[in-house]
Amino acid sequence: MSYRPITDVWILARSKVPFYGAYPAGFLHRARALLGVGILDPVLHVCAGSVLHYPYAGFGPNDRTLDINPSLSPDFLQDVMAPLPSSSPFNGEPWKAVLADPPYTSEDARHYGEFPFPDPNRLLYNCLQVVSVGNRVGMLHYLWPHPGKLGKEVAVVAVGTGRNGRARWFTVFERLDIPNGPC
Repeated sequence: MSYRPITDVWILARSKVPFYGAYPAGFLHRARALLGVGILDPVLHVCAGSVLHYPYAGFGPNDRTLDINPSLSPDFLQDVMAPLPSSSPFNGEPWKAVLADPPYTSEDARHYGEFPFPDPNRLLYNCLQVVSVGNRVGMLHYLWPHPGKLGKEVAVVAVGTGRNGRARWFTVFERLDIPNGPC
């Protein structure tokens, strides 16, 4: 057993979806594997209302979306800084995993409308609260967020789409057995 988190570099094709900030081609099924969930396990996709238009494998039939943008018709329409839905409507149990893809900067956020920019550390904390101990949360972002006492890193992956593009971090955190409290 290694003392280091899984580290890797994914060089993926640019998104084939005409939505600003959409996942790179091939990202979603790889992310799901690092989250440790099968295609039938319910995953909450946070800040990812456009994932329904993702043309590759990785979105499961029991997955649900949460976004603040009503034009994306998410399953849960809300600000991600508010408490997240604590259980899957599929089975009433805590989410098997959460995958977050918030805007990376205030400038990026303006591409989506006049919505508040979510703090990645606070968002990660909110996401960790809705999975059971031992389950995982992944976030795609320019920043490498800190999980506070609720989580530990299990994977860190640099995600790029080739030359002249910005790389992002895909970080995966496992929920620890710590009572809920401040970040």
